[in-house]
Amino acid sequence: MFKTRVTEMLGIRYPIIQGAMLRASLAELAAAVSNAGGLGIIASAIFPSAKELRDEIRKAKSLTDKPFGVNINLFPATRPMPNEEYIDTLIEEGVKVVSTSGVRSPEPYMERLKKSGVTVIHKVTTVRHAVRGEEVGADMIAAIGFEQGGNMGMDDVPMLVLIPRVVDSVTVPVLAGGGIADGRGFIAALALGAEGVVIGTRFLATHECNIHPNYKEWMLRSTESDTVITQRSIKNTHRVLKNEAAAKVQEMETKGAPVEEFFTVIKGEMGRRVMEEGKLDAGMALCGLNVGLIHDVVSVKELIDDIINQAEIIGERLDSLGVFTLK
Repeated sequence: MFKTRVTEMLGIRYPIIQGAMLRASLAELAAAVSNAGGLGIIASAIFPSAKELRDEIRKAKSLTDKPFGVNINLFPATRPMPNEEYIDTLIEEGVKVVSTSGVRSPEPYMERLKKSGVTVIHKVTTVRHAVRGEEVGADMIAAIGFEQGGNMGMDDVPMLVLIPRVVDSVTVPVLAGGGIADGRGFIAALALGAEGVVIGTRFLATHECNIHPNYKEWMLRSTESDTVITQRSIKNTHRVLKNEAAAKVQEMETKGAPVEEFFTVIKGEMGRRVMEEGKLDAGMALCGLNVGLIHDVVSVKELIDDIINQAEIIGERLDSLGVFTLK
């Protein structure tokens, strides 16, 4: 029922792609998503070198025989990203899908990836970046709306408007992301013209995700009113859960603090303590608006099965009303 160009091109059962969520996007989660019929993603940016990334790819290969991908981070970072080495490594290991995300263009890496038969999914938050992504050779565009957690761009366009605009502006398949947590969001994205979805925050609250139980319990206690947008003053907007670190960043923004001062709160070690140690006020806690739709911690398979089952029921109901025909 949900076969699209995305499922055909990626060789997956359902058009559900796991978002790259830094320390949460490791082999166990990626393999679980792929085994459940979607496409899991390993985030390369958390590994200090290509050797550690290679080890993680091999770990994922030991856990699944299904396709999975690797994310290449194109955001400016506090440490240089050895993306060329990451790409050499994933190609050598036979990874056939790469997602790219960030304010920079994937163009410098595109020729190498395409020559090696790698499918490239480029994440964007604006129509202009979607068009540019297709121009430089991206095979799919992941258009992520204002509702998303983590880095959300500067244009503040919600998924309901962004997806149709991107679908009308490119010819390659479009993935929709931002606020999707269940079958309702999934089928809504398809109705908007997307051929698949990217889900990030909802996968955090799964058994296979490695983040600390305190973080997951915090998510279950939170609603859509418990996130805040930070770092707009330094053009690096992030949606995060409200905590002491977020409040401190907001105070810095009010005072007009220099960029360097922000790194005392938002640097990687602080985020690691939140996600891995469960120190909930230690650093920034990336989280989307769909946290308000998350009420339990389940297995990845249960989550994906529930999304598909709910979407099928909704689709059949709309079909019976003559509103929406599933083919």
